[in-house]
Amino acid sequence: MAVILKAAIRALDRLLRATLGVFEFCDAPHCLLRLRVARAPHPLTLPGEVVPEGALILELHLWNEHIPPMPPTGPDLAWAVQIQRQLIGSMRAVAALMVSDPRLAEVQAVGGVTVLLWPGRDIGGEKLFQHLGFTISPYHSPLGRFGEFWENLYSWWIMWAFNPATLQGRQLLRLQRVEVWMSTAALLERYATDGERRQ
Repeated sequence: MAVILKAAIRALDRLLRATLGVFEFCDAPHCLLRLRVARAPHPLTLPGEVVPEGALILELHLWNEHIPPMPPTGPDLAWAVQIQRQLIGSMRAVAALMVSDPRLAEVQAVGGVTVLLWPGRDIGGEKLFQHLGFTISPYHSPLGRFGEFWENLYSWWIMWAFNPATLQGRQLLRLQRVEVWMSTAALLERYATDGERRQ
C-alpha cells in the first residue's frame, strides 16, 4: 500500500510541475534544483534594493529525486557537507544559465518558498541559506493558515515519498516555511565565473 501511495504522490508531483511550468535545466545527477519563471508575488526587500511586485523572478524548486538520502538517525556532518556542495554547484549552474539564456535577461531575483530541511539546526536550517547568500524572511500564504496547512501537508507527502528520514522528529503542524531570495546581481557576483560575468 505504501509503495502505491508513494507512486501516486510522485505522479502528482510530476503533474503539478508540468502545470506550473517547472523545468529541468541541468542534466548533472548532482543538481538539486529545478526552475520556474514567475512574477514576484509581493515586493521583495533585499540588501540594497527592493524588487517590485510583479517583477520577473526565477523560482528555485528542489529536485527531490536528487536529494541525497538522509541517514536513518538524522542529518550528520557528511550529509550536510554533501548537500551544501551540491547546492553550491547547482547555484553555479543557475548563474551560467542566466548569463547564457536571453529569456532570463529581465529576471530580477532568484529564490522562492521552502521548508527548512532541518529547522533549529545549523545544517539545513537558516544558516545554510544565509551561507549561500539568500535573504530569509517569514512566509505567509495568501490563503492564510488554511493555505499554509495544505502547503505543509503537500510538503510532508513529498518528504515521505522521496526521503522519509527527513521526517524524523518533525511534526506536520510545525513545519517551518520561509522565503529565500537573492537579487540577480548578487547571484551572478557570487556564483558566475569571471568569464560569464564579462559576457
